[in-house]
Amino acid sequence: MKQKFSNMALAAFLVIAVTFTARAANDLRTEAERTIAKFKQADPGLQTFFDNSAGYAVFPGVGKGGLIIGGEHGKGLVYEQGRVVGEATLTEANIGAQVGGESFDQVIFFETPGVLQEFKQGKFVMSADANAVAATAGAEKMAKYQQGVAVFTLPRKGLMAQATVGGQKFKFTPLIQP
Repeated sequence: MKQKFSNMALAAFLVIAVTFTARAANDLRTEAERTIAKFKQADPGLQTFFDNSAGYAVFPGVGKGGLIIGGEHGKGLVYEQGRVVGEATLTEANIGAQVGGESFDQVIFFETPGVLQEFKQGKFVMSADANAVAATAGAEKMAKYQQGVAVFTLPRKGLMAQATVGGQKFKFTPLIQP
């Protein structure tokens, strides 16, 4: 019975994740640019992070869901010096008290070229205790880099309550240069 319940929860999560993150590959750049514009509109002070960071990863429409067992998934673009240098995939599996599903946008700013390089080499995992800041007017004034990253989120839709253990993992794929 417990195994059946776990399988149902995992299946529900996969349906939520696929629904929230499904988009054509060529739309990813358009979605990322819209997401950047939404973050700048929500907090114009974020322009400082966009201008002064070594790079940033933009994840439009990350899907998250769970019922005891949960996770999240999203696809985004990685920027270095304002140019797209590759795609990234965000995944998380977690366990704990949780129920619901939601979708949100996320931007991760990399403070130094070294931290950006770790991300690109696949050596970067963001722990569950990393603090994401909701992008609202003035939020950038309170935000600080932690372990070389600053994370901002904007909710899209859904509702989720959770107290879980897990962490975000990333996979970077560089763009093929002509």
